[in-house]
Amino acid sequence: MRLAVAATPDVAIPALDWLLNSKHEIATIITQPDRPVGRGRTLSPTIVSRWASEHSVPVFKPAHPNELQGLLSQLDLVITIGYGVLLPVEILSIPRHGFLNLHFSLLPAYRGAAPAQRALENGESATGVTVFQLDKGMDTGPIFTQKTIVIDPRWRSLELLQHLSILGVSALSDALEMIESGQSPTPQVGTFSLAPKISKEQARLDFSLTAHGVVNRIRAFTPSPGSWTVWSGEVFKISNAIVAQGDGMQPGQIFIKESAIFVQCGEESAIELLEVTPSGKKEMSAIDWSRGARLIGGEYFG
Repeated sequence: MRLAVAATPDVAIPALDWLLNSKHEIATIITQPDRPVGRGRTLSPTIVSRWASEHSVPVFKPAHPNELQGLLSQLDLVITIGYGVLLPVEILSIPRHGFLNLHFSLLPAYRGAAPAQRALENGESATGVTVFQLDKGMDTGPIFTQKTIVIDPRWRSLELLQHLSILGVSALSDALEMIESGQSPTPQVGTFSLAPKISKEQARLDFSLTAHGVVNRIRAFTPSPGSWTVWSGEVFKISNAIVAQGDGMQPGQIFIKESAIFVQCGEESAIELLEVTPSGKKEMSAIDWSRGARLIGGEYFG
């Protein structure tokens, strides 16, 4: 089939690599326009745009989705992977087989912008990927394929999304085979849940929660937007931690045992800090940070 891929983030790269070497033709890559980044506000292309340039695939960066109409009539299918743009319903039927979306949950669970992150936040033990036909609703279209994965308790959203992006290749391959053989998708069934985008304020840690709740949020919000608290009046990110035994202190209070750094949480539980990022510095081990901060124990976050 002659198709386009509308994508923005790095989780699209495994699918793009597979499609490039498949029997299908990537006619063009659709991605968001270059954005200013860094202190110098230099315009920077998306990672998908850079992939297209490296592989000599035409790339289109529409300022508005209505600009796609002329392109779509020449295509059999468009695959969207984290494109991040709301597509008007009137364009979804222009390609011969419409639009497919690769979504990182087992729909109808976790419809929305942050399905993998919300699954981790809620302590799910398994999740997966879904390839479905886009319709006018938010992640409501009929399903071609689903694949399930068990969540390693050590995974953060960084690692979970890496595994889901690889699993998505298999789901996409099966879905394209179904389309070519004339098979139809199946309507979604079951109870739906939502996975809204995570704001910076939502990623602020609440140490009155149990240690499991705090660790789940650290896993969910790493690397973006980054789970954080306040230390010495500045933002302090915690990017890796594990559940530990409490020490009878107050939530948010730091204690030190056997050269390890802990933070008291709710219900007499605690977390052990593994990796942190103080304001204005690079990620480092919690032990290295404690030495520089000259912790003695009893200090507070928040």
